[in-house]
Amino acid sequence: MIEFNQEICGNLDSAVRREWLETKGLGGFASSTITGLNTRRYHGLLVAATKPPVGREVLLSKLEETLLIDDQPFDLSCNRYPGVVHPQGFRYLTHFRLDPFPIFTYDIEGIVIEKTVFMVYGENTTVVQYELKTTNRSQPSNSLRLEIRPLIAFRDYHSTTHANGGLNAAVEQAPELAAVAPYPGLPTLYLAHNAVELQKTGDWYRNFEYDIERERGLDFTEDLFNHFILRFDLLSNHQASIIASVKHRDVARASQYRQSEIKRRQVAVQSSPLKDEFAQTLTAACDQYIVARGDKKTIIAGYHWFSDWGRDTMISLPGLTLPTGRHDVARSILSTFARHVDQGMLPNRFPDAGETPEYNTVDATLWFFEAARAYLAYSGDEEFVHAELYPVFTDIISWHARGTRYGIKLDSSGLLTSGEPGVQLTWMDAKVGDWVVTPRRGKPVEIQALWYNALCIMEELARRFGDDDAQKRYRNMATMANWAFNRLFWNEKDNCLYDVVSDGPPDASIRPNQIFAVSLPYTMLSPDRSRSVVEKVREHLLTPYGLRTLAPSDPQYRGRYMGGPVERDGAYHQGTVWPWLIGPFISAYLKVNGASDAARKQASEWLQPLKDHLSDAALGHISEIFDGDAPQRPAGCVAQAWSVGEVLRAYVEDVKGIRPRPPQSAMEDGRPARLAPDPPVPTSTK
Repeated sequence: MIEFNQEICGNLDSAVRREWLETKGLGGFASSTITGLNTRRYHGLLVAATKPPVGREVLLSKLEETLLIDDQPFDLSCNRYPGVVHPQGFRYLTHFRLDPFPIFTYDIEGIVIEKTVFMVYGENTTVVQYELKTTNRSQPSNSLRLEIRPLIAFRDYHSTTHANGGLNAAVEQAPELAAVAPYPGLPTLYLAHNAVELQKTGDWYRNFEYDIERERGLDFTEDLFNHFILRFDLLSNHQASIIASVKHRDVARASQYRQSEIKRRQVAVQSSPLKDEFAQTLTAACDQYIVARGDKKTIIAGYHWFSDWGRDTMISLPGLTLPTGRHDVARSILSTFARHVDQGMLPNRFPDAGETPEYNTVDATLWFFEAARAYLAYSGDEEFVHAELYPVFTDIISWHARGTRYGIKLDSSGLLTSGEPGVQLTWMDAKVGDWVVTPRRGKPVEIQALWYNALCIMEELARRFGDDDAQKRYRNMATMANWAFNRLFWNEKDNCLYDVVSDGPPDASIRPNQIFAVSLPYTMLSPDRSRSVVEKVREHLLTPYGLRTLAPSDPQYRGRYMGGPVERDGAYHQGTVWPWLIGPFISAYLKVNGASDAARKQASEWLQPLKDHLSDAALGHISEIFDGDAPQRPAGCVAQAWSVGEVLRAYVEDVKGIRPRPPQSAMEDGRPARLAPDPPVPTSTK
């Protein structure tokens, strides 16, 4: 349980940097700061996924809350307007905890009220409950009323709303139910409630300011509309409930929804591979990224603004699903993406509006092989891999060998080349207008590591499935790639790997991409070269929160991720720290050090700052990025799938040494087959 006392809750600067996040398995969410002061245009109590997992719309932005004690008003809500924070309800906030969802405790002159916010799994539904816990006033109150003003936005979650004459202010009423439909083409918002009175209003609340959007150089002001006031009598009924949904809901079921959600989350946490708080918190976080896409599952790359990306999904899948035993989810995700492979490429992104997937990545497809390898190692599900994935993988290799989109093809060296002007294909994909910040055209180092790893996986799958000709072909392709890689990529001067090899001079930038040539199960490097790479990365790129994307000594290094879109994108992969990279770094470090006790202890110490970070930014999650310069400030998405997945995977598999046992079907004369879990030492070259 993550919790804060009044020292944090009553300090606005400390409180607003801590955000809670509720999700529902569809791609939408509810989120704000622990004070209820919205600092982002993405904050809201009901951000509905109208085309799951995308089409996200901020319907209900927030609830303005006023407690009236004998008609004396005390505002519990909190907003930033130009030059002022009003009201300042955080001054009554004495305690906040995630238990397992956000619970706020207010003390107003001895009257203690507890507010709970959670989402109903599988629905665009948010439940908000207020409960009168104690009344410690010297003089008993004659009346105790709670007034709630729902403030609606009804807009795409990337935009903001401004006062306009096109809004429909009508309110449809039924017993314990109100409904509003402000704009055509958007869902109706239903608010089930147990209020004693509903009073229609029809007012615009103007000039809310969102600090984070201001910092990001984006539109940071918004107007919100209030259709009505709900009034609750807390003396006659100690609990006030509101269910905000895109469907009719019965307010009498609010407590039932709550208990069901508590049980569901308890089951999720029980799947933690370890019973310590770190692993359990990460396991709970894993569940929030797994969402529905039709009748299958996919992974939201990050909250608040990312959808499901192919690259992020394949990198985060092993950590999010396999140590926690959610093999069925992993299988569904692999099946989902296998259906969308086109011209040998995995989709890079499913757009927010649900249009045709985008195929503009060279690495996502290769990570697909590694995700499948990990799935097979954990599940032993050869039948699924053989029937659904192996034919797709065979087609992918063929397309890469002869060439596919964006110049992705096998060249005469046996390595993969890729790239066209104005296109960003690797994970370092920042682009501003026509400016590709890190173009990396030619042969990027991690692409070769992933290509070799994929070929070795295919060789092993071909062996398992009795495809002798294919097994020999993949072995020969891997051997050729191995020889060319060691000849072209080793940087004798710096004793590490070049980042990109092309027709011109090789790129000697010290970047983290070379770590994958060690961390992946199949490596082309000798033990000595592997150790040199790990040491070079540790020396120049390791920070308390992950790896920098560029060495600080490089002239192109940018140590702060701040400013408008151009400035931020210019720093995104030019020094900014990415926590997900700590996963492959720890795997590589343990591998070159024989998984010794001393190495495990060191790796555990490296993870400690990320453990502490779980109580900062998005509570219970790990941020997308941090500044390259100390003190590393969290930035980007506050909750990122591959940050959580890779940290959990490395913690369980590498630090704790808990790896899947090879299934009986993968045994060969008493020896594990080659797709079984990797030994904690460098793999020999082929």
